[in-house]
Amino acid sequence: MATTTHLPRLRAGQLLLGLCIGTAAVAWGAAHDGDRGDGHAGGHGGAANEHMHARPFLELIASFEEPEREVWQRPDAVIAALGDLEGRTVAEIGSGSGYFAFRLAAAGARVLCLDVDERFLAYVAGRRDALGLQARMEPRLVPYDSAELAPGEADLVLIVNTWHHIEHRSDYFAEVREGLAPGGELVVIDFVKRDVPVGPPPRMKLSAERVVEELRAAGYERIEVDRELLPYQYLIRAS
Repeated sequence: MATTTHLPRLRAGQLLLGLCIGTAAVAWGAAHDGDRGDGHAGGHGGAANEHMHARPFLELIASFEEPEREVWQRPDAVIAALGDLEGRTVAEIGSGSGYFAFRLAAAGARVLCLDVDERFLAYVAGRRDALGLQARMEPRLVPYDSAELAPGEADLVLIVNTWHHIEHRSDYFAEVREGLAPGGELVVIDFVKRDVPVGPPPRMKLSAERVVEELRAAGYERIEVDRELLPYQYLIRAS
């Protein structure tokens, strides 16, 4: 049975965490409204990135942190599925508001918060400092085409709801594989390619089979797909 991770709460007024304003009214899928394409992003991240980053920042934070997300994202179950994280280095690609990053740190991991958007990194850094988690969390600005991990730097690399935002994925994740420590693995969580109550429209999604193909092209040999843990998403482990 998964244990519940209790995150420390910030005091009122700290770091814009009056972000609750309108949280429940902002649907998760709104971050993708108007996106186009089949998952092969053009330019710097393609239409998905261009549209998302055009939205007001506080709207993005609210959509990522909405309380309803816990019902379908099942973050505690995900953290439990990752195993013992104490003392492990976890790199999260597209860490955004830190929805998973803070939970990873609470579970004992040292977290590399990788994002292309300085606003998210500043938000995470401010919240991290307020919670006294400086030793556990390192925000890093990375380019669109590389996670910039040192060889063998991460025991685990996690990417949640972000796969289709990355272009040239086989090349990108071949480089990520070099950043894994011996015995390390990449974990991909993303939406199933059908109509479900949350997430982007089906045209923006990639099937688990497609992701597995891209992982094999990137050089991953051991790949496991879990379709049972989450109601609207698959979880793929690759090494």
